[in-house]
Amino acid sequence: MKILHAADLHIDSPLRGLSRYEGAPEDDLRLATRRALENLVRLATGLSVDAVLLAGDVYDGGWTDYHTGLFFSRQMSRLRQAGIGVYMVSGNHDAQNRTMKDLKLPDNVHVFSTDVPETVRDERIGLAVHGQGFAEWDLRDNLATGYPVRDDGLFNIGLLHTGLEGGYTEHKRYAPCTIADLEARGYDYWALGHIHTRQIVAQEPWIVYPGNIQGRHARETGPKGCTVVTVDDTDLRVRAVEHHDLDAARWERLDVDVTGLDDVDRVLGAVQRRFQAIPEERLTAVRVALTGATSAHTAMWRDREQMLNQLRAAAGHHTHLWLEKLDLKTTGEDLGDSGVDAAGVLADVRRVLKALGADPERLTAELSRHPLAGVIPSEAKGPDGVTPDDPAWVRNLADDAYQLVESLLQEAR
Repeated sequence: MKILHAADLHIDSPLRGLSRYEGAPEDDLRLATRRALENLVRLATGLSVDAVLLAGDVYDGGWTDYHTGLFFSRQMSRLRQAGIGVYMVSGNHDAQNRTMKDLKLPDNVHVFSTDVPETVRDERIGLAVHGQGFAEWDLRDNLATGYPVRDDGLFNIGLLHTGLEGGYTEHKRYAPCTIADLEARGYDYWALGHIHTRQIVAQEPWIVYPGNIQGRHARETGPKGCTVVTVDDTDLRVRAVEHHDLDAARWERLDVDVTGLDDVDRVLGAVQRRFQAIPEERLTAVRVALTGATSAHTAMWRDREQMLNQLRAAAGHHTHLWLEKLDLKTTGEDLGDSGVDAAGVLADVRRVLKALGADPERLTAELSRHPLAGVIPSEAKGPDGVTPDDPAWVRNLADDAYQLVESLLQEAR
């Protein structure tokens, strides 16, 4: 028996902020979630899987365009033609969507109830799937404790969209539960959704987050896809749990250590060599972070825009690459005698930033009181935009401020 487990498709998810970037491949990135779903269907039919599990957030919030739903329905019809059943639960984003509830899907798709847990059995292949979807987007109830007991003689799967206790802090705790709650049901495999990073939580029983099938912004880096579970037909035990890439476009962070490189041209050359090593299999949106101590530090900070455009041009020589952003995290040489108490100024700046960094709540509170905080346009906000209520974003801003002060003092030498 082969089962494909996927979650967090977020079909037609808006890729916020792309218009801010010159030359961004908007069409390719905007259609990436659709291409990833097509890849899922192609993989499922190619492997002749017995079932497809979708663990929530097929859709992306309150979209009202029926074309998104119709596209999903067409892909499910392709699975129907291949004789593949689909089992899906609604997640928090699906529950926000009213249009979805009026969409009739092909008869090979079973959407689990949002009122009570239910069980769907396929005696032909020896499968029992237990599940319950979200009735409301901000569901805080522990759904897992209400799931039915296992069906003896069948391979039992729990299908659930949940934020496990003790899991990733950047994801809200919708339908929270514990590992012990899942273990208590006695199932063979828990097919989870909601966390966008692939994670095998446990193996006895198997508790798996496959991650989302397509990264949607620069924080969702690396391979994205689904999990294929192989079950022994004789003893109904899991024999293999394998990740398969599905993403049509990929976000990557490229950390380049430029320590000892003494001019901008050498730095550019180091980045270009890293570009050449990126596979050509798919469009890759790259964020380059330059680190290390270099005498080119001041020149790079002084001409950041020129540096960015030179690297964008270098990335443009590769049809599969797009440079999303350049982060300068370099440091300069010892300032020595610059005519100002440079070392003292930097020490004072670093001391203040360190104190703020140790108190994230104070850091965000200070920024929220700034006059500009109330006039930030909505299009500038988002997962990779201006987020003054995110301590990590504010700390990065503080680091950039330090680097700018350092580069200005370097220039004053």
